[in-house]
Amino acid sequence: MTQEEIQDRLVDLDAIVAAKFPGKKLPGWLMRFFKRFIHQDWMNSFLCRGYDGVEFCDELLKWMDIQIEVEGLENVPADGTRYTFASNHPLGAIDGISLCSLITHNFGPMKMLVNDFLLYIKPIAPLCVPINKVGSQARNLPQQIDAAYASDNHLLMFPAGVCSRKEKGKIQDLPWTKTFINKSVETGRAIVPVHFVGRNPARFYRADWFFRKLLKIKFNIPMLFLPDAFYHAQHKTFRIILGKPVPAAHFDSTRKPLEWAAWMREQVYQL
Repeated sequence: MTQEEIQDRLVDLDAIVAAKFPGKKLPGWLMRFFKRFIHQDWMNSFLCRGYDGVEFCDELLKWMDIQIEVEGLENVPADGTRYTFASNHPLGAIDGISLCSLITHNFGPMKMLVNDFLLYIKPIAPLCVPINKVGSQARNLPQQIDAAYASDNHLLMFPAGVCSRKEKGKIQDLPWTKTFINKSVETGRAIVPVHFVGRNPARFYRADWFFRKLLKIKFNIPMLFLPDAFYHAQHKTFRIILGKPVPAAHFDSTRKPLEWAAWMREQVYQL
């Protein structure tokens, strides 16, 4: 790998800010603070090693000394059925990386539908379908989703769209959206409920309360705290519980798709 190729893989906060907020320039001292806060040098010390796709996920978990305990693997037949794995989203990064590894090694090729911010971690891009909610590429969102569900890949979805928040004293997802129900029914995919057991550091939830609840700021500012939460996931053990697949035919007209999404969310938390 050339020096230029290595450089292209690294997290560059200056470039990210320039791309996402064109024409805006933050003071140098503030950028230096953010680079330390997101542990940019620490992340880049691994990103430069040249791993991609599922190998990147596997090696990253080893490097961070993260252990994953899996329950219910026997619930999901590896018989060629195309699955939509619908998971809660407590962590924002490690849960996705862990599930990419688990699904690929046990069931075959997969794709994860993600916010486009994650694609700045370029080694994981081969496993991802970028879903933009703002910007010019938002116009392509329906086509991106249709192509993913029409493919032969298993799909990993976090239907809440953002990582879990502290609601009513409990760490839990915000309400799930209905797209994974509609598209799984259209393409005949069984949906596998997945419960990822974990939580972020307390200051992530304090930031969410302050900016979202107290100040009523709609922009997802707590997302900026996720790299720090990722750093503090080192040397921890997390648990993944797989439920039995729910056939597409189960999601009939007795409930609206949004109600089925809420029902699936309940199944996940009952695992």
